[in-house]
Amino acid sequence: MENMEIKTLNVRTLRVTKPWNLKNFLFQWEWLLVVVFILIHIINSFLSPYYLSANTFFSTPRSFLDKAFIVLPMMLVIILGNIDISVASNVSLTAVLMAVSYNAGLPMPLALAAALVIGTLLGGFNGLLQIKFPELPAMIITLATMTIYRGMAYVILGNQASGGFPPWFSFFAWGNVGPFPFILVVFAVSALVFGLLLHKTSFGRTVYGMGSNLTACKYSGIKTNRVLLVVSLLTGLMSAVCAIFLTSRMGSTRPNVAQGYEMDVIAMVVLGGVSTSGGTGRIAGPLLAIFIIGFLNYGLGLVNASAQVILIVLGLLLVLSVLVMNLRIMGKRSVK
Repeated sequence: MENMEIKTLNVRTLRVTKPWNLKNFLFQWEWLLVVVFILIHIINSFLSPYYLSANTFFSTPRSFLDKAFIVLPMMLVIILGNIDISVASNVSLTAVLMAVSYNAGLPMPLALAAALVIGTLLGGFNGLLQIKFPELPAMIITLATMTIYRGMAYVILGNQASGGFPPWFSFFAWGNVGPFPFILVVFAVSALVFGLLLHKTSFGRTVYGMGSNLTACKYSGIKTNRVLLVVSLLTGLMSAVCAIFLTSRMGSTRPNVAQGYEMDVIAMVVLGGVSTSGGTGRIAGPLLAIFIIGFLNYGLGLVNASAQVILIVLGLLLVLSVLVMNLRIMGKRSVK
């Protein structure tokens, strides 16, 4: 009988996901946001005896959910390690062109479709500039387009307002689907789509990879320019959605609408735990931050706080969140 040689193979198992850990689960950034969210409601309930009602929780989001649509793509932009400060000017120009085209005789459904196309193209233009001039930071490029888009809105409409929309258009901001505001339903669907896109698709994994190491992604054969363009187009599209809901809520539009929206949106994303250095963040955090900042502003309004005080509180909250996140990151690195 011939001798048989038996070879033993070393089998190595690679774990893609980290094992579940109770401590890591409880000390996630999102849980801190949940605590802050609860505290804000407790404080607001002391400020007004009528605060804790279904009407408050269903009606208040109408005042801030229009800008929340921009938070969704801005999250992708910041995970990429970029920034876009032209979104508010995109909203302004898109709203002005929608109103002007309607008053020029275009049917309102076509004016709405035109608004979506215009906003998407404006966002795509930002992406093309970043692809064409990679040596320029996204901050500089979007600063330029912010000025251009807002300036174009003033050239078209001047200091005048444009409105006269059909009565059914107000349904976007003020209508209900059952007990829920229509804008809340649309935002929930949008958030679900962006959540699946970021966490359940290869596109989302590519966004994280580009934010962590753009050079490695390029040399791995990933079409980084295509991903950047898609994110820019999505940013423009959701800016147009914001323009539609904002115009519906106001009943008219002016070139100065949505001023400061870009800072509010970036604050919501950063407060939600998305790192400005790129590559880190989950959708749950920004979603919580949207309602934290929204109801915080509502509570400050209950005590007749001025706009300057609201900005100061928002700025302090943002600085505190960045400080805490940096301390957490440094702590994790020291443990390793």
